[in-house]
Amino acid sequence: MPLEEILHGAEERMKKAIEAMKKDVASVRTGRAAPALVEQLEADAYGTPTPLIQLASISAPEPRQIVIQPWDTSLLKAIEKAILGSDLALTPSNDGTLIRLNIPALTEERRKDLVKLLHKKVEEGRVEIRTLRRHAHDELRSKEKTAGVSADDFKRLEQQLQKLTDRYILLADEVGTSKEKEILEV
Repeated sequence: MPLEEILHGAEERMKKAIEAMKKDVASVRTGRAAPALVEQLEADAYGTPTPLIQLASISAPEPRQIVIQPWDTSLLKAIEKAILGSDLALTPSNDGTLIRLNIPALTEERRKDLVKLLHKKVEEGRVEIRTLRRHAHDELRSKEKTAGVSADDFKRLEQQLQKLTDRYILLADEVGTSKEKEILEV
């Protein structure tokens, strides 16, 4: 395997880490209703834990309300139970055909807690990217010894790997900054 392929593979894994972090960050509550808050919650459907996105139509018709309309109304209780069991701190309102979630305005204290949670998730993303860099670096080092790569080529590839890592760390920080603005928006 040529050494450039190691860099390319590391970049692909870093892209996936950023996408996973974006999904994780999207589940952090803001003062605004967003279907992403509940899409990945798992409800017990026919004996199998299933994400809500696969069980219902989820929309945000108003800035502070999420409406969940299951395709099978027999799942209403299971969906309600999943929401109550989550860490969203929201109370579902079930009218027999759909569930409404009213998103209350966040208190200043709750905003600060959510920002702390967000920082933790962003840091986990950064750590994942640095771990991927370390694995790629280890792979480069082992190839350097076995493939007889010159020291200059190894240094060049090392610098490219570092630039790649810096770019993805910056991307993770940008995702966190934009979400933080959303949380702190009153």
